[in-house]
Amino acid sequence: MPAPSIRCFLPFAAAIAVLAGHANRAHADEGMWTYDNFPAATVREKYGVQITPEWLDKLRSASIRLSNCTASFVSPDGLILTNHHCSATCLAQISTQAQDRLKDGFLAASRSEEVRCPTQYADVLMKMEDITTKVNAATANLDAKAANEARKKILTQLEQQCEKDAGTKDPRRCEAVSLYQGGRHFLYQYKRYDDVRIVFAPEYAIAAFGGDPDNFQFPRWCLDMSVLRAYENGKPAVTPNHLKIHWDGPAENELVFVSGHPGSTERLLTVAQLETQRAELPFWLLRNAELRGRYIQFSKQDAESARIVADPLNSLENSLKVRRKQLDALNDPALMAEKRAAEQALRATLQPGEADPWAAIEAAMQRDQELNVPYTFLEAGAGFNSQLFRFARTLVRAADERVKANEDRLREYVDTSLPLLQQQVTAPVPVYAQREKLTLSSGLERMREFLGPDHPLVRNLLAEFSPDELAASLVDATGLADPALRKQLWDGGKAAVDASRDPMIRIARLVDEASRAVRRAYEDEVEAVVDANQEKIAALRFAALGTSVYPDATFTLRLNFGTVQGWDENGARVEPFTPLQRAFERATGNDPFRLPDSWTQRRAQFDMQTRFNLVTNNDIIGGNSGSPLVNAQGEIVGLIFDGNIHSISGAYWFDTVKNRSVAVNTQIMRTALTQVYGAKALAAELGL
Repeated sequence: MPAPSIRCFLPFAAAIAVLAGHANRAHADEGMWTYDNFPAATVREKYGVQITPEWLDKLRSASIRLSNCTASFVSPDGLILTNHHCSATCLAQISTQAQDRLKDGFLAASRSEEVRCPTQYADVLMKMEDITTKVNAATANLDAKAANEARKKILTQLEQQCEKDAGTKDPRRCEAVSLYQGGRHFLYQYKRYDDVRIVFAPEYAIAAFGGDPDNFQFPRWCLDMSVLRAYENGKPAVTPNHLKIHWDGPAENELVFVSGHPGSTERLLTVAQLETQRAELPFWLLRNAELRGRYIQFSKQDAESARIVADPLNSLENSLKVRRKQLDALNDPALMAEKRAAEQALRATLQPGEADPWAAIEAAMQRDQELNVPYTFLEAGAGFNSQLFRFARTLVRAADERVKANEDRLREYVDTSLPLLQQQVTAPVPVYAQREKLTLSSGLERMREFLGPDHPLVRNLLAEFSPDELAASLVDATGLADPALRKQLWDGGKAAVDASRDPMIRIARLVDEASRAVRRAYEDEVEAVVDANQEKIAALRFAALGTSVYPDATFTLRLNFGTVQGWDENGARVEPFTPLQRAFERATGNDPFRLPDSWTQRRAQFDMQTRFNLVTNNDIIGGNSGSPLVNAQGEIVGLIFDGNIHSISGAYWFDTVKNRSVAVNTQIMRTALTQVYGAKALAAELGL
């Protein structure tokens, strides 16, 4: 709807009132606040607790971003506390047919037995610098496409200069961060630990008790914890800014904080963007529900097949539940009505004759839907769902991009990103041919179905082979399962990759032209338009509200506050704590409701009222897994590992009545370490 017609019935003063009312929901403990803009005054006024800069600095420097989750330092010697499911990939990578560490757990009796996680790293945020003025200067007076290219170049240059200025004595990983839909740009400096080792993890049966049926539910009984250690120069890292664990856990209604890295929220998106997600989610669900079925069928062949697909199946089942509930949220009339009201209110602040950024984004969303299918299968790689193909694509693109000037490369291949890419592509991780054939053939089948058999690339690939035949031939013939070959190709650069006759490299090269073409179309016709117009919307929002609202989540460090509290569900009260006794009462002896022998054999020793899991009204989302739940003294009283089913809609809004975070209580961690696993050295290091 054009802005002038909105202005007729929603004058400026009323618009600001609607926006302010929308923002005031943050007073109900909503908000994923950046550390430089934490509402300490609100906490003081509401709870009588003074949050000092020193308190914030200590918590920030003890908070860790893993490759997939959040964690925290809990000892002066680099000990890291996070979730079991955040270490699941590591456990799977170091497992063998004879020793399934994901299923059976892991405990290093001494530091010499701690095993390196091949692809894990740990980042600690050290500094935040506002670079908005520099970015805006680089994009001023440019059209959307040119501004998009200029923005990427200036961000690459600023990242590169940041790392150069840090030097080799105290190196930094510098990352450009856009907040408030591009309204603000920051440069975040991280200290990176690329040697991270597993110290402890319980059995999968207790870490994920209840499995997929209980996922996003409460009450829960999950010991979803693991312990890692950061190393530096071959020795345990020195980490004086660590958090103490309060082993008695929190009390009901106690003020608690979550410091973590929420992955992605869409609370500031336009209605057109939300409607586009609503239209595209069924496509994602259809493809991945079928893949889930294939995984399950494959897992039923034998124990080894079940082990091979356990980690990706668990991850996929989690994602499916998230996407289903996100679709439910987007079909909620109340949610969309609130979004429309907030959008109309802000839209009414446009000046007469001013270009309407919402209309521009709506037009871009039409193009987004046109590009969605080819982008998904080609550039996003869904048509080539294979670890081996991902290795090949990384090698091919890295070879092509590294010969370009740094600021002219694809953003994921700039110099600041290369060390991590190299670690991931050369890491000695297991590759399972059976699983590769399953996922690759599935991707090829769906690509043929949705792009059509007459699509040039599909016809080129599958004119003479079935998806099963092509997948099998590629997996059997490639040598990329060998990390030594991958390292040779990485080190050899473009000359080595161009000379390679490996079939998976050749397929990646064949696909690359079409993939890059659809990527360019998306970046020029969707991304550029959206970014340019989101910045205009952000300017209007800042003019009305400033930083009294928080930015959407971007997998960057955030802090929020809340209290330990349950909620009412269909007229029944859900209490905030679960006792250990109920885990035994709920156990059936069959997965996923089976307690491991290490627990059942010690049942008589336990205090059955030990608190197992708890819920709070903290505002979290995926990426917060492993976040420390801390009290007003900055002590860990719990470990965030999930949300209840209502929390999934938190991608789009925060339901103050029912949205709850789920955490492991420190009481059950103490029981596990001291009474079940006999982890004496680890317990002593943690202060037990």
